[in-house]
Amino acid sequence: MKLLLTATPILLFGVGIFYVLRLRGFYLLHPVRCIRMLFRGKRTDGISPFRALTVALAGTLGVGNIVGVASALYVGGAGAVFWMLVSALVAMVLKYGEITLAVRHRRVDSAGQLCGGAPYYIEDGLNKLGHPAFGKLIASIFALLCLLNGITMGSCLQINAAASAMEEGFSIPPLLTGCAVALLATAAVLGGAKRIAAMTEKLVPLMTVGFLAVCLAVLILRRERIPAALTAIWEDALHPLSAGAGILGFLTAGGIRYGVMRGLVSNEAGCGTAPMAHAAAETDSPARQGLFGLAEVFVDTVLLCTVTALCILVSDSGPHAFGEDVTRTAQAAFSSVLGEWAGSFFAISILLFGIATVICWAHYGMTCLGYLTAGKRSARMLEGVFLVLLVLSLTAGSVTSPALAWTLADAAIAVMTILNLAVLLLLHREVEEETQRLAIRGSRRKSCISCRKNQPERSQP
Repeated sequence: MKLLLTATPILLFGVGIFYVLRLRGFYLLHPVRCIRMLFRGKRTDGISPFRALTVALAGTLGVGNIVGVASALYVGGAGAVFWMLVSALVAMVLKYGEITLAVRHRRVDSAGQLCGGAPYYIEDGLNKLGHPAFGKLIASIFALLCLLNGITMGSCLQINAAASAMEEGFSIPPLLTGCAVALLATAAVLGGAKRIAAMTEKLVPLMTVGFLAVCLAVLILRRERIPAALTAIWEDALHPLSAGAGILGFLTAGGIRYGVMRGLVSNEAGCGTAPMAHAAAETDSPARQGLFGLAEVFVDTVLLCTVTALCILVSDSGPHAFGEDVTRTAQAAFSSVLGEWAGSFFAISILLFGIATVICWAHYGMTCLGYLTAGKRSARMLEGVFLVLLVLSLTAGSVTSPALAWTLADAAIAVMTILNLAVLLLLHREVEEETQRLAIRGSRRKSCISCRKNQPERSQP
């Protein structure tokens, strides 16, 4: 397990830097032009690119942004925050690449809906190399791991944090919270992708702005402690080097390992899940939809995770207030500065973040199940089985310790990331082609994100 968690950030950084170089770091050098290109696509009455973004954000704006950050600070120290940010800046381009591939390789299912994601481009990519059976196997393994994550990280971890927060803030029995969220999630999933997108389009902006406002209040009231917190983040991040551990120790230190893994739990960049939401968008360009992936990682990790970590570090309670009970630690960080009302607000925020994530991950699970059961008579029955497991994980997760779920989630997301990164390397030329095509479509001027000059224009699949 430790080897797996060590290998994941090394591969993530390696493949991410490879993509940064191949695409000439366009998103880092020319962010304004990338933002402008987001709004040049055609309008649609279906699942718009922005709606697809809110669905993906619903899956990432959850426990990872609050409780996951508190967990990273408790285990990896303040330096874990620095490595969350570094992994986010590198992983941005990976999310761009995987979303681009997902839109390029998507299908129309039996119900006439657009669907896609890592299982589809994994199968297509290995089939293109002449290994169809192997491609189907690897894609199926990925889909099965995603199903496992749907009932661990996507449900059990979310509801455990939400139930704990609601009990602390309002004395609501955890089992009641679990049952209520289970019913809501089931109703949303049965309504299909469009209902989920309509819900997240309203819920995600509201809960993001509200949470940022409370974080800003904490930082203003404890502004004199911010320089010390930033210094601690920097010094802890560089500690392996000052100890003479060398580059290998630098990459495998606890702060880095937990910072990157909790960053993955937060933004999911590189692990191949968010593309399942973006593949349903009615967009005119795979690469333009990929740009929404850049925005997703920025909002999720660079913005929300950073301010959450700073709030915990500058609070009166600190990152070790309740030991391994990181939910109470995060809650105390706000209530110790703003008063008891902040604890209640925090509980509601955790609940809303958790509900959004549960619904999104249930959608991911159904998408993977659709891939595994395509054309099979047992599809309906297996969908029912998955929903039953989802309900059981939500009710059981509300009253049991999340330790095992964290272990399973870390392992599953690490393996998914490794499989996905391997295929991203294999299909990097497709991402480069779509990036250049977006530049040709978006502007007749010399483009900042063109990967190669004078490549022939191909028809979009």
